[in-house]
Formats: sequence, structure tokens, C-alpha cells
Amino acid sequence: MQFHDREQAGRELAGRLRFEQEKGMLTDPVVLALPRGGVTVAQEVAAALGAPLDVLVVRKIGVPYEEELGVGAIVGDDEPLFDESALAQLGLGEPELAPVVEREREELHRRERLYRQGHPAPDLTGRTVIVVDDGLATGSTARAALRFVRRRQPARVVLAVPVGSPDATHRLRAEADEVLCLQQPPSFMAVGNCYEEFEQLTDDDVLRALHTTAEY
Repeated sequence: MQFHDREQAGRELAGRLRFEQEKGMLTDPVVLALPRGGVTVAQEVAAALGAPLDVLVVRKIGVPYEEELGVGAIVGDDEPLFDESALAQLGLGEPELAPVVEREREELHRRERLYRQGHPAPDLTGRTVIVVDDGLATGSTARAALRFVRRRQPARVVLAVPVGSPDATHRLRAEADEVLCLQQPPSFMAVGNCYEEFEQLTDDDVLRALHTTAEY
């Protein structure tokens, strides 16, 4: 079953999370969207929970000859988190990916400066942090995000996505206190295939979402 668009997917996800909040499971929540695609979904979640919305910029590291094929991810100034098995299968080493990492790090910082506009990142200590994306394919960016968040000493970490591959969803359960994934199609091919409308979002879309949601 396809979602119509990210807004609908976000509302369905928000409904499940709102139920958990009413049971006292989401104390002092903050919603972190993985931009760009996760922001529209996260906006619905944050509004339903009455929680602040912020972004956590993560960049996929793709192979030099096929950038869409992700073999790792970076967050902030952390060291890259590589999929060692993928590197071995492709016969790639980390030195060969250094130019890709440098380029993605520059883009990551550009987006952080633009999206945050001088605001500090929220303090996650002791809070329930809900990391939201529009879907999980390999799970490499989500894994990097969750490990980054965990080091900020939150009370609880929740990964919430409308759809994901069964394999990625299963593997990420070791990285979060809870993984909420509404749909796990056995024949999963790509996140975009799970939506009727899946347009690419822009930086302006991200800024509008942040400006119309409660500030932290």
C-alpha cells in the first residue's frame, strides 16, 4: 500500500506516536528530521506531539562512479561511518573515498548553516529524541544519525519512519530504544516507490517547515 505523499505518511506516523505520548512513553520530546525528505514527515509529527522540530543533517557517502550507491554516512564533524561489508564487496578502501567525504562534509556544513541560521543545536540531554525520515533503504544515514544522537545522552531514542526495507529496519533496532516503521514491504525496492507523490524537496521547503513549527 502506497502513501499518497509525505504529509499523509507523517500524519499516520504522528498518530502512532501520539498514542505513545498519551501513555507517557515520550517524555520531553524533541523531533529531529533528516533533511531534506524527512522534514515534511517530521513537521506532522512535531505538530501532533507539540514538540520542537529541528534538523540533523546527515550526508550519504556514495561510491565515486555511482553516487546513489551509499557505502557510509557522515554527521557533523564525526568520522565517517562506513559499511565495511559494502566496501569489501566493491573492493574499495577509505582512502579512495576521501574526496567524496570532503565534498559531502562541505555540503553538510552549508546546509547546517542555512537551516539553523545562527540558532544553536538543541540540547538533547535527558530528552526523548525522535529521529524522523521519509523511509529507510540501506539505513546507513539513519544509523549514523542514531549514533550521533546517542552520544548526546538522551533519555530515549526513537527512530520513526513511514516505510523501510525489512532488513534495514531489523538492523537498526540495535541502534535505538524503539524503531517505529509503519510499513515493511517484503518486495521493497526504493523509498520513492512507496509514495504516489515523491517530489524532491528544496532548501526553501526545509526552511518553511522549520519556521512554521514550534521553535526549540
